[in-house]
Amino acid sequence: MLTLLIGTIIGFIPIVFDIPNPLGLIILVVGYLILSYEILITSVKNISHGQIFDENFLMFVATLGAFFTKQYPEALAVMLLFQIGELLQDIVVDNSRKQLKSVMNLKPDYANLQTPSGVVTVDPEEVAIGDVIIVKPSERIPLDGEVIEGSSFVDTSSLTGESVPRSASAGDSVLSGSINGSGTLFIKVSKLYSDSTVAKVLDLVENASNRKSSTENFITKFAAIYTPVVVLLALLLAVLPPIFTGSYDFSLWIYRACGFLVVSCPCALVISIPLGFFGGIGCASKHGILVKGSNYLEALNSVETAVFDKTGTLTQGVFEVTTIHVANETALANVLSAEESNQLQSASNQLLYVTGLAESYSNHPIAKSITDAANINSASNLISNYEEIAGHGIRATFAKQTVFAGSTKLMKKFNIAFDEAPVNTLGSVVYVAINDTFVGYLIISDQVKKDSKQALSTLHELGIQTVMLTGDIKASAEIVGKELGLDTIYSELLPGDKVDKIEELLQMKDKKKNIIFTGDGMNDAPVLARADIGIAMGGVGSDAAIEAADIVIMTDEPSKIADAIKIAKRTRKIVTENIILSLGIKAIVLVLLAIGMGSMWLAIFADVGVALIAIFNSIRALKYNLS
Repeated sequence: MLTLLIGTIIGFIPIVFDIPNPLGLIILVVGYLILSYEILITSVKNISHGQIFDENFLMFVATLGAFFTKQYPEALAVMLLFQIGELLQDIVVDNSRKQLKSVMNLKPDYANLQTPSGVVTVDPEEVAIGDVIIVKPSERIPLDGEVIEGSSFVDTSSLTGESVPRSASAGDSVLSGSINGSGTLFIKVSKLYSDSTVAKVLDLVENASNRKSSTENFITKFAAIYTPVVVLLALLLAVLPPIFTGSYDFSLWIYRACGFLVVSCPCALVISIPLGFFGGIGCASKHGILVKGSNYLEALNSVETAVFDKTGTLTQGVFEVTTIHVANETALANVLSAEESNQLQSASNQLLYVTGLAESYSNHPIAKSITDAANINSASNLISNYEEIAGHGIRATFAKQTVFAGSTKLMKKFNIAFDEAPVNTLGSVVYVAINDTFVGYLIISDQVKKDSKQALSTLHELGIQTVMLTGDIKASAEIVGKELGLDTIYSELLPGDKVDKIEELLQMKDKKKNIIFTGDGMNDAPVLARADIGIAMGGVGSDAAIEAADIVIMTDEPSKIADAIKIAKRTRKIVTENIILSLGIKAIVLVLLAIGMGSMWLAIFADVGVALIAIFNSIRALKYNLS
């Protein structure tokens, strides 16, 4: 800044005070050299690294050409404007990046560690699993953990985009990066800082710029061709016209060629395009949508079909046993002791108890709902030979009898005759058999999420087809599908079947279009990986979700998918505007310079001015308001 000021003052002294040459020219050249010193040094360094067509070198050559044609004040002014433009570009780009960092300003500076000698302030990376930290009102929670004492409301907006604080009290899990409300919380740490939610989110956002969009790659390749071509045209413009016309007035054509050199700088494109995508990713982050790269953000513009898992994605994933149907009381009574039968009393309770014992080794949400209903809190030692049969159910031994619990596929696999639940059953049906005797079934129901219907409606408005893949029975799946207005429903699918269905959809789609798959990120990794764009929902605290997906939605709201697509379309619009603006103005100015209707002033506007306009336009991507 000081160099810029000194060079400007010295350079303009002979112009303002009309000092005659040669003294005036010497003073102006001194001012010019002060202004161009850093540019010359930078261009020499870049040329030594093989970057011949560097903007600094081109600008230096262009202004030297102006000196050759005796346009001394213009050469000084062009160098000054270029320097001012570069300074403004740096300020604007730096501010935009700071805005993004403020959006993702999650990193905690310290942790209040409880020790036998008192509370000690330490770096979060020094805290171990099992340690107890104290989070005071308005402090940022530094590590993931469980509240063991105290109660408060926690602001998770910087992670999830949700403005409504969540309550936190003893027994609740809390996430690093959230801000504590008015109460003091004592938290038992469950993860090291390196594995915490905030560390994973920050790493994801910081590395997003490494995955470039096809537009960014195109601009990089285009700039590598565009600049040498315009420089060649400048050389031809300086030499050929005066020879062909016979005037041999090289000064006029060198002046015009110098304008070509100024316009040849691709700054407006190589700065504003990545900045536009950077802003789009920042805007998505602000709304609780983490995009792993601008390539995925750009791909959202061409979505043809949105495929959803049902449980935990379109539904809440909170299961409850709503119906117990007993088919054979005698077979149930034979497997229970007299004491167990007396305690349980009804046949419904007996069926629930036996099924709960068999499911006690399973981590599946449906199994958890059954064990909760049966008041079985841990894996029972009454069960042996436990076996999970993927996509079918489980088999286990209880009281020397084999218990089967699962879908119709499980019953058919072991040739067990059974009575199917009514076709209009809403929920998942778990059929139970003892040895080869069918004893009944349980119906476990799940509730549709509040905004699922609106989310699918918005996707339809965007012209996107909706598909649901589920392992549920056909009748249950169709009830949910009809309620939500899904276009296509595939039910009774095994985990491998979902991948096959995605493969079918990929074969059927338009080659220029994309298919997105949205799941809960826990058991959908193969499908998330196979789809054009994998989206994991409820990514807060889920390592599997963050690792498997291309985009992570930090809440359980399906409506965020449409929001992500809207942000992507807005970002592409801004990027397209910048490309048209930059290339359009540069093309017009090149023509005007070639026919003698332009000047170096116009050329510097086509370079620096257009770059600034494009950069300011790119910032709009970060500030997009979805409401």
